[in-house]
Amino acid sequence: MATAAAPVSAAQAIGEYLQSPDDLVKISAYRKKLEKEKASIDARLKNGVKEQLQTTREGLRKLLNTRDNVQAIKDEMAAMERQCMDPQNTVSTFDQISRVSMVHRNFESTEEMVNNLLEMAEKLDVIEKLLAQDSADILGPAENLLFTHYQLNQLEAFRNHTMHQAKQASPSSRATLQRWFERLNQVITAFDDYILELSRNILPIVRAGYPDVVVRLMKIAEVEGKEDEKAVVIRLVKKAAKWSAASKFKSMQANARVIKHYRSKFTKAIIDSIKDKFREAYKRDEQNPASFLSNLGWVYQDIIRIEEDVVPCFPAEYEIYSLYIREYHKALNTTIKTLVASGPEAGVLLTLFEWLKEYKANMKELNVPSDLLEPSLLDGKEQSLIEDYLQRIIKKLDEWSANLLKTEIAEFTKREEPPETDIDGLYGTQGAVILFQMVNQQVDLATESGQGAILARVVSETNRVMKGIQDQWVKTVEIEFKKQIEKPDEVAGGLVEYCIALANDQIKSADYAEALLVRLKPLVSEKYRVTITERLNDAIDGYLDVAKKCTQTLIDMILNDLKPATKGLFQQVWYDGIMVQIVETMRDYMTDYQSYLNPSLLELLIDDLLDAFLVFYLNALANSPKLRMPAATDRVREDVGLAFAFFSTLKPGKEVERYFEVIEMILALLEASKDMVFLSFWSFAKVHGPNINFVEGLMKARGDLDRSAVSEVMESVKRKVKEEGLTDRKSNFVLRVHSVVDNEYAAPEPTIMKKVNVQNSFSRFLRTN
Repeated sequence: MATAAAPVSAAQAIGEYLQSPDDLVKISAYRKKLEKEKASIDARLKNGVKEQLQTTREGLRKLLNTRDNVQAIKDEMAAMERQCMDPQNTVSTFDQISRVSMVHRNFESTEEMVNNLLEMAEKLDVIEKLLAQDSADILGPAENLLFTHYQLNQLEAFRNHTMHQAKQASPSSRATLQRWFERLNQVITAFDDYILELSRNILPIVRAGYPDVVVRLMKIAEVEGKEDEKAVVIRLVKKAAKWSAASKFKSMQANARVIKHYRSKFTKAIIDSIKDKFREAYKRDEQNPASFLSNLGWVYQDIIRIEEDVVPCFPAEYEIYSLYIREYHKALNTTIKTLVASGPEAGVLLTLFEWLKEYKANMKELNVPSDLLEPSLLDGKEQSLIEDYLQRIIKKLDEWSANLLKTEIAEFTKREEPPETDIDGLYGTQGAVILFQMVNQQVDLATESGQGAILARVVSETNRVMKGIQDQWVKTVEIEFKKQIEKPDEVAGGLVEYCIALANDQIKSADYAEALLVRLKPLVSEKYRVTITERLNDAIDGYLDVAKKCTQTLIDMILNDLKPATKGLFQQVWYDGIMVQIVETMRDYMTDYQSYLNPSLLELLIDDLLDAFLVFYLNALANSPKLRMPAATDRVREDVGLAFAFFSTLKPGKEVERYFEVIEMILALLEASKDMVFLSFWSFAKVHGPNINFVEGLMKARGDLDRSAVSEVMESVKRKVKEEGLTDRKSNFVLRVHSVVDNEYAAPEPTIMKKVNVQNSFSRFLRTN
């Protein structure tokens, strides 16, 4: 904003003229100039004041004249009001004129009313016929709609006027009129029902090719709306004005009209039709929610048709597009909530989650404003569907697996029938197949979601269920074996067969889990691939552990039957030969194992049985009393020959030889002379470690060595062990280390000798007495 100029003082103004001494000479000239300018300004101001004064006087004069005119009009209006209020003051015969006029109007009105009443029945016949024709096909052209409405509108106005005039009539007269108009009321009701039904079928009517029907329907709504507005205004006027003033207007007298609210009724009919459409669609597929979701494509088709064909039929103020979109969205939201509340299967929730994403994308593609899609479907909590889905998966898996396991364990413990055999003739049950059918079903549903997080979560829950089943089987096997050992006469037979079947099932399950892992790996990113791999590998390890438990139990049952024989090893009865009994017992068991056990498990079981045989044989030898030499070594050779021959029927001879090398080395220790024991020990120690306690017990058991000889042998042995720094092999694994030059070495691997338990002298004494 520009700053206003500061006023110039007289001194400043004079300073502008007198800027140098020479300017003093011009003072008189400057004075004349200024006086001349002042005179000119005074003259202009005087003329301006004079003109303004004249204008003001003229304005005041006009205002006074206007006041006089307004007062005159007011006086004349008051006079007219007085004359209108009481015409008799000016017209002496006004009373007669008024009565004659009233009689004339009453005659005319009565004649018109009678004629209308007489013609009404004929008109209603025509209207009913036309209405029946149009109503027969609700999706038809409705050609008589406007004519029918016009005729009914005229009759309705006649009825309203007549009933208003009859207010002062007797009750019987009013009752008679009501009976006359009863049929008209029924036809009006039928017409209202018809046009409301048209409103419920606007979209189908447009699809049928009759958008003009909708236009005519809107025209009726417009006419009736204006009549409603007029009636409302009249009622407001009557309420605000005195009856005497309102009674001067004929339209105010005919105030019996019922407010129809066609626009709001049409809107409500549209909303109800949308709700009914969704309700019927859901009811059709209520038993198959997934089918309901897949069939909702009609929603998008309706929206396109509404935008293209329905919207042009409605006045802009209806905002019909917004109405349809909002109500479609609300009805859909209500239906979706009903679907979720019905407790559908887990797969349906996943399908619904994907459908909701498609719905948002499709509505965006149709350029539907986001503000018309409020509130969001499921209140924006569609992510909770995933959690609900997972919880139902968990619940289903828990229920199914619990029922399955209950049935399987009942069969396992009761053992009323022998196990089933598969196409390969191996024992087994249907448990593994059924479990993985359930697992694959849920995994497939999770895979269809396309979300690695969901798939990983389902696999994790599957792993939890599998681990629970595995733990339960381990406990069951332990319990049943314990019963077999402690109360063999009170338990059902067939534990061997069922352990074989269970072990085979575990291998099947491990194979199924591995196949599942192979199938899922390519479907997810590295982030979820790690989790899925860990969980399924953990399950596979668990199945192998259960299988291992079963095979170990099978071996334990052999060893349990061999207890009477193994107790006699290296005792007095042993010299008479008891290895035949041991071998034949093992042979009987292995015949069943070879026939019904999975070949991979059978191979592991044979290895474990070999180890178990060597362990109980070496334990018996390590804790034996004095051995009769050389009879003891001869018997050992015979035992080895029988056992070797038996195990050679189960494994290649070369492999069996490696197992029995330890006994050959121990035989060398037993047969070596006092002076040569050291050499045999050295060969033994290089492979199995020094095992000083075992060797010392073995030397003390030799009947051909006295105490001094044993002490001499052991002193030389211990000295050599100390010099060479030999230690027993206690490691449980083979450690391989690759150096920068790729040199490789292996830490000493524990051998069978690690499992040999050497008792102290007192325990050995108790065992032999």
